[in-house]
Formats: sequence, structure tokens, C-alpha cells
Amino acid sequence: MAELNGKPVTLDDLQSLALTNYGHFTTMRMEDGTIRGLSLHLDRLVRDCRIVFGVALDRGRTLDHIRKAADGVTGIAGIRVTVFDPALDLSRPSAAKDPHVLVNLRPAGALTPPPLTAKTFTFTRDNAEVKHVGLHPQLKLRRDAQLAGFDDAVFTEPDGRVSEGATWNLGFVDRQGTVVWPDAPVLPGTTMLLLQSLDAPKQITAPVRLADVPAMAAAFATNASIGVRTVSALDDVRFPQDHPALTALRDAYAAISGERL
Repeated sequence: MAELNGKPVTLDDLQSLALTNYGHFTTMRMEDGTIRGLSLHLDRLVRDCRIVFGVALDRGRTLDHIRKAADGVTGIAGIRVTVFDPALDLSRPSAAKDPHVLVNLRPAGALTPPPLTAKTFTFTRDNAEVKHVGLHPQLKLRRDAQLAGFDDAVFTEPDGRVSEGATWNLGFVDRQGTVVWPDAPVLPGTTMLLLQSLDAPKQITAPVRLADVPAMAAAFATNASIGVRTVSALDDVRFPQDHPALTALRDAYAAISGERL
């Protein structure tokens, strides 16, 4: 199911997105008509639209488009909202000033999938603070990780600081039970922001270098689709499949009330 600016999308509508791959998006998890962090997702769309297109995205109209596309949908569903300009010309991207709102609905999986393993690569996403549609580099590294026997990729800076996963934020738990968010160029994920707003467990943001990883007690991945997912291995460093701090994060996240769509 897909709608563009509140109307059924056509093949012609999607040609620009398919051929130029320029735009930005957010992905949400809807449960019985509510979405955790809905306001944060809308904040992201408005902020990223100014960065990508240099114009203000109408927040209210965007919410109306999402509501219309999700009308009558029950249970659990994934909602992706992509903002792009169908009139964009490769030779004149600076002229793209009329962003449209594409809303896709799709089935959603379990909130907490099984633990994953990850392989590190030295890489920084372009405009790391923007959730843009240019996914080739990180999907290429995800593929490389999978061919090497891992589930996914984790990025590191040239100075050895760990940053983020291919499409998710990465966190650690130190030996004292403190949640440590890597201080590096990362996408400010909505799930990460919601977790950082919690009073417990104790959380800090600090540099985490590859040399620091073996000293960590646990690691985890977060995004709106998976919630809090255990990372059971990072390169050759193994982590337990559960930890009291991860249980506390999952329970606290599950207790966050969704905003009514």
C-alpha cells in the first residue's frame, strides 16, 4: 500500500525516486493506531527536509497523509514516510523545491528479534545526521559482513571510534552496568532518543574505541523496527545474549506510551 501526497502512487510518480535516489525518510512502527516517538519522527522529517531540499515541510499536512494511508489498518504495521521531489532533474538538483510525501505500509516483525552479530568497517555515512535514501554504501557493507559470516555491519571512524550500525544505533553496557552511547557521527535515531530520555538505567555518551570493546559487558542495537536488540558479537568479541541493563531498557521502552496517530 502506497500513497503520494494522499493519493494512490503511480509508476510515473516513482520514476524520479528510482532514477535519482535523492530524498530522505523515516520508518515507524504502528501498534493498534499508536506510534512511539511519533513527534520525533515528524521532527526528523521537518529537519531533514530543510537540509536536503532547503524548504519547510508542512508538518500538519504530512501527518494528514500518514493518517490517511494508515486509516483502517489494525494490529502492527511498519510505516515508511519518504520525502522526495518527483520533478528533480539530475542536472539541476538545486531546483528541487517541491518535496512530496510518499507513505508506504508494510508488515512488521517482532519488536525484539534474535541477537545479531556484526563486523566492523571504517566508514562514515554522508550527512550522518540525516536519514537519507542513499543507502548503497551501508547496504554494500552489510552484504560484505554477511558474506563474511556476520549478520550486519558496524561503522568506525578512522581514529577507531565506533559509531553506528548499518541502519541502527549501537549502544554498549560497561562493567558497572552503565549504558554507553558512542560519541561519534551517528543518525539521532528516534528509539535512541526515547531511551536516552529515560531515568534508568544510568546512561552516558562517550567515545568508544575498538580497543574499548572487549571491556564492555554487553552491546545492543536500536531502531524503531526492532526496539532493543542484543548484539552478541562484534568482530571476534563475544557478548552475552542478555544483561540486566538490556532487560531494563527493553522493559522501559515497552512501557513508553505510543502517540495516537
